[in-house]
Amino acid sequence: MHIAVAGNIGSGKTTLTRLLSKHYGWKPHFEDVDDNPYLNDFYEDMQRWSFNLQIYFLNSRFNQIVEIRRTGDKVIQDRTIYEDAHIFAPNLHSMGLMSTRDFNNYLSLFNLMCSLIQPPDLLIYLRATVPTLVNQIQKRGREYEKSIRLDYLQRLNERYEAWIENYKLGKLLIIEVDNLNFPEVPADLRSIITRIDALIHGLF
Repeated sequence: MHIAVAGNIGSGKTTLTRLLSKHYGWKPHFEDVDDNPYLNDFYEDMQRWSFNLQIYFLNSRFNQIVEIRRTGDKVIQDRTIYEDAHIFAPNLHSMGLMSTRDFNNYLSLFNLMCSLIQPPDLLIYLRATVPTLVNQIQKRGREYEKSIRLDYLQRLNERYEAWIENYKLGKLLIIEVDNLNFPEVPADLRSIITRIDALIHGLF
């Protein structure tokens, strides 16, 4: 059983992954943020470090998926390998922050990796408007995220919506984050779990 949580920066992926892992007793796989050697440099100089950062994330997530399938554990994953290729890398390319040569190289590697892996059994997409994302980002206070621009978040949101609209790799659950406070309101978390239960019973 492999469930993945997708969503923009600040949508609540890590928090929901942690809460669901605790509820179901599944093994969490978190995004490699604290030990990522490129993040600080990337936010200081996106054009110089965009390719390096995306390759690092691609490698990290591919390794996670290989490990998930190798162990056969029931796992909930914070962010998917698909988000980098469908949202973050193309966004950097369109902004002129990643060269066409690097972008094509990246996509070639991504496509090869995708031919070797299975998608998650269930994808949970956390949909949030930019004001909600900004509020969450400010609340957690990561130093390197202080320089994120509103138009950058908006562009990412648009790409997320386009990706989700065409997502056909497996079961999909969309959660409207603006209307929920699942980290602090137990009833909100229970409503999410009820919806997940309804979907995963057919996956076992």
